[in-house]
Amino acid sequence: MSIPEPVGFTDEGSVVAPTVRTFTVLTVNTHKGFTALNRRFILPELREAVRSVAADVVFLQEVHGTHEHHPKRYSNWPTMPQYEFLADSLWPQFAYGRNAVYPEGDHGNALLSKFQIIRHDNLDVSINGHENRGLLHCVLRLPGDGTEVHAICVHLGLRESHRNAQLDLLMQRLAELPDDAPVIVAGDFNDWRQRADAQLKPCGLREVFAEHQGKPARSFPARLPTLRLDRIYVRNLKASQPKVLANRPWSHLSDHVPLSVEIEL
Repeated sequence: MSIPEPVGFTDEGSVVAPTVRTFTVLTVNTHKGFTALNRRFILPELREAVRSVAADVVFLQEVHGTHEHHPKRYSNWPTMPQYEFLADSLWPQFAYGRNAVYPEGDHGNALLSKFQIIRHDNLDVSINGHENRGLLHCVLRLPGDGTEVHAICVHLGLRESHRNAQLDLLMQRLAELPDDAPVIVAGDFNDWRQRADAQLKPCGLREVFAEHQGKPARSFPARLPTLRLDRIYVRNLKASQPKVLANRPWSHLSDHVPLSVEIEL
């Protein structure tokens, strides 16, 4: 974050929060807290790595809400939902969108925020009962002037026809927002053929890595990223310092590497 403005006071003497104009965003597919191929449960190490970035808003995909059997197999399995464990004390606000439900538990998308989440909604974008997918739409209120930022956490399907339909649903949601509303859309798009940009461009979304580096970032597989699956899009916002966190420990903490960017109003 930028250095905050000095704290002010109203005429009545109450504290006025400093206005936030820049903040950092991180997106990561957590692979349900396991390394690639599910060889090892590493959620505690992942939490420390996420904390080290000190991002203000964290977009998470593939996080467990509950699981009946894993706590019996892994002594370090948290006693709380994975997104709450990852939020710890750094992100006092969090929201969860449950996408997949099965006899043992559930998983979905989550958003961790240092800013107030004033409302959230999980849009079911599953297609024909195949993969359970969702768009977690949160509205953040920034300190100071109370600017509202729309943050949409995305995890799209593996089939291109499903992704196209899911992107259409995303565009419908964006069309419902005010034209001047600040928007961030981030997550795992599974768009290995790099066709989402053209579909989303009419909505005014700009992919930050494509804008700065010519193409979306390579993010999968984590050990040797070659496919450009993960994205961060913005609308009515400036983006700078896009980073691919591909070095250790990140390369050994999931099957995707995280992306981060600095956002400015």
